[in-house]
Amino acid sequence: MRAFMVEKYGDQAGMRDGEQPDPQVGADDVLVKIHAAGVNPLDFKIRNGDFKAFLPYRLPLVLGNDLAGTVVEVGPSVTRFAVGDEVYARPDKDRIGTFAELIAVRQDDLAPKPATLTMAEAASLPLVALTAWQALVERAHVQPGQKVLIHAGAGGLGSIAVQLAKALGAHVATTVSTAKIDLAEDLGADIVVDYRTQDFEEVFDGYDVVLDSLGGENLAKSLRVLKPGGMAISVAGPPDPAFARELGLNPVFRLATTALSFKTRRDAKRRGVTYSFLFMRASGDQLRELTPLIDAGKVRPVVDRVFPFGETLQAMEYVEKGRAKAGKVVVSMP
Repeated sequence: MRAFMVEKYGDQAGMRDGEQPDPQVGADDVLVKIHAAGVNPLDFKIRNGDFKAFLPYRLPLVLGNDLAGTVVEVGPSVTRFAVGDEVYARPDKDRIGTFAELIAVRQDDLAPKPATLTMAEAASLPLVALTAWQALVERAHVQPGQKVLIHAGAGGLGSIAVQLAKALGAHVATTVSTAKIDLAEDLGADIVVDYRTQDFEEVFDGYDVVLDSLGGENLAKSLRVLKPGGMAISVAGPPDPAFARELGLNPVFRLATTALSFKTRRDAKRRGVTYSFLFMRASGDQLRELTPLIDAGKVRPVVDRVFPFGETLQAMEYVEKGRAKAGKVVVSMP
């Protein structure tokens, strides 16, 4: 199996094209021939060891957290899929590795590929679409008429979250750079703030939900634009104790998350709002729930660029250095 593998943690971590044995297919697994794989900031964060405390990957490691492809084998307990099915998924965090020709995925983490999408378009969606769903539907329970602020609304996560919030009936605001205002409006944002020329804290007020993908001062300001009872959900802020409990982490790490998120949680409490850290999880069922919105055109992928498999390193660098103009970057297999 051809795969791009990480050799070691650290800023200088490299990748190599290596021959690996085909994945073992368990009773509940589906073996997928990968046609395209999405590139995410999570990939280079894992490469750099940013999540070693709670994602103790052993290296060398094949990266990649999104896929679209075709089923080539199923385990004896698989009931949802058959050979030849076109599928897409975000594999479980313990079974990543989509920068490869083949991967074994648990059937519960897999979903039929939306019929209206190409393989490259489908591969761009799972991680960001599941993150948006788990933030806005599962955690915030967004209702029609509520005010939702999505930061970086032209990015990989933001572009999908803006559309999903709009499909849920929310009044949607977002922050983007000057060049991406038209795209954000086209995706359905009701109010667009150019963060290069405006301070969103001076524009927005009384919001029910904020989805933050930037952390730091952006998150601190986001707490201040919420109305009492509102919720800030961040994928870039400090992990909180609820996250540690959800992952079943050891007591030492639970104490660490308590300390790391103390200031943010304290500031939120003082304002009568809630702070919640989100690290998305794999879910084929949630992808199935998203499919009708995708096939109806209410949630559409935004693909910035497709790289050939042989240029996976360049694709990673392109994303890491912020060269993508909007949406997601995808690697296409030969």
